[in-house]
This record gives sequence, structure tokens and C-alpha cells, in this order.
Amino acid sequence: MKLLVTGGAGFIGSAFIRLVLETDPAVEVVNLDKLTYAGNLENLAGVALERRYRFVHGDICDAGLVEGLLGEVRPEAIVHFAAESHVDRSILSPQPVFETNLRGTFTLLEAARLRRVARFLHVSTDEVYGSLERPLEADEGFPLRPSSPYAAAKAGSDLLALSYFTTYRLPVTVTRASNNYGPYQFPEKLIPLMISNALEKRPLPVYGDGLQVRDWLYVEDHCRALLAVLAKGRESEIYNIGGNCSLPNLEVVRKILQATGRGENLIEYVADRPGHDRRYALSSQKIMRETGWAPQVEFEAGLASTIRWYQEHAGWVQRVKSGEYQTYYARNYAHRNLELPRLGSG
Repeated sequence: MKLLVTGGAGFIGSAFIRLVLETDPAVEVVNLDKLTYAGNLENLAGVALERRYRFVHGDICDAGLVEGLLGEVRPEAIVHFAAESHVDRSILSPQPVFETNLRGTFTLLEAARLRRVARFLHVSTDEVYGSLERPLEADEGFPLRPSSPYAAAKAGSDLLALSYFTTYRLPVTVTRASNNYGPYQFPEKLIPLMISNALEKRPLPVYGDGLQVRDWLYVEDHCRALLAVLAKGRESEIYNIGGNCSLPNLEVVRKILQATGRGENLIEYVADRPGHDRRYALSSQKIMRETGWAPQVEFEAGLASTIRWYQEHAGWVQRVKSGEYQTYYARNYAHRNLELPRLGSG
């Protein structure tokens, strides 16, 4: 089987590529990635010389490149991860999320339609459902109520993908996962940011009161779910993928401080994100029922493994936190009265 993976140098995409190459010797993978700030080929150093793996540097918005690549590779399936995926960045600068998440998805869908690709797996997020009051959990038919430019762009791309099945019978399947965490995650997201700041004894910025609730899913569990959907999922269907682990952000932060031997004096409450969703909650009954998938990694074990990885890969962290990351960190946190970091001084 030949897979075209978009955004495969990112956090989840690279974890998927590593897993599929490790577990299925019959699979060949072509990775199309623009290598924006969050795309990092170091994430795939272990498979870079694998004969069943090929990297193509390119933009999913480039129709000529995408169509030509599909014609050359003739993949049986496209697994579409490529996206601008950070809410804070989408608030600071909304244009890139709509360019990549909508126009890029359209470009891929149109090329897949013309090349008659046999499977299109569109990877999305639980953020499209918006904030839910207790005790609600969103199933796949739950109304879409995105709160941020990022979530709105993802909701739009979900609907666009599904429309290509209804109109053109392109065999599309959509997955919506809860918050991922694990090794190689860019340190702008909650868990890797808190881990890296704690290890460097820097302030841990907590938005508002820190009681926003998220469901946590270990990245390899997510990737196993995607493989299950590729194998057993039905076209035109949506599958929620949750970790069955809902926790307030502040509790996650405290667990990280305890595991790294740091005190809670490092917590610094900062101005909340505009439109910050209070609670996400997913029902994963459909994917469990139809494919047999279930999350395997308990949060405590996954968090400990993730912290250990960041402790052992300080060089990787320092490299990805240089340059552009410093600019973003200053833009996002300077107005929240948070001390800005200086790399190498902690």
C-alpha cells in the first residue's frame, strides 16, 4: 500500500509515519510537508534512510505540485494532517489558518478527485464542537460551534471534505481527536510548554484560573486509531477519537511540576485567551464499536514517558525554541505580564 501523508514532519504526522513504517512492512509512505515552524525533519531522523519512505518538500496549496505528485505516486490513500494547528497563533494572525486549512484541503481534495484516489482520511479536532457544559459529550452528530479562527477553519475543512463524498463520491472519512501529547510536540502547546519551562525553572503561564477541561490522548493511541479507521472505517463517516482522560489544565500543570521536582511557585496566572473554550468532551463509542480500537496508554504513564523524553532531548528542545519561537512567545505572552525566557540562561 502507498500512503501520501501531508504534514508528516509535524508532531502527529511524524508519529503516524514512524508507527506505520514500524508496524506494516508492506506500506510505502510519501511525506509532503512545507516545513513551517512546526515541521521538523529531526522528528523522522530514524526513518530518513528507510527505502519505503520518501520526503517531498512542498505546499499543499500548490495545485500543480499536488496534482503532479499524486500522478507520480498514485497513492491508495491520502492521510491529511497538514494544518495550522495552534489556537493562539490563529488569534494573533488568522489568515494562515484559512489559507492552509481551507485552501490547502480544497487543493488536496480536488487533486484526489481528479486522480481517483481510493481513500482520503481527513484528520481533524474536537475543537470544532466548541465548549460543552457538563455532563455533555459530543458524538459525531453533535452541532459544530467553533470558537477560534483555527477551530472555524478546521470545521470548514471537515464540511468541505464531506461535501466531496456527497457531490463526487470521493471516499472521504473524517476523524476528530482530543488533545494529543507525547514526544516531539512543539513547545507552544500546553504539555510540552509546561514541561520545557519547568525543566528550565521558568514561569509556567496558566491562562485565567486554569480550570479549562481537556481530554488527553497519547499521540501513539491517536495514530493507532487512524490505522484502525483506514482499515475498518466507513467512507463518508466521522469518527471521534478521545483518550477518556478529562482533566483541568491546572491539574495537568501540577502533575508536571510534581514529576519534574519543581514547586508551584513557578505557576504564573496570566490573562486568559480570548474566547477560550471552557470544556471539551468527546464520545469515542463509535470508533470503539466499529473498529475495536481503544486507548491503551494511561495518562500518568504517558505523561511520565513524555517528560522523560524531553529530559533526554534537551538539544531538540533548544533547537526548536530558537529563532521564530522566541518571536511568537514574545507576541503571545508579553501583554499577559509574563517574564519572557532567555534561552540558555536557565
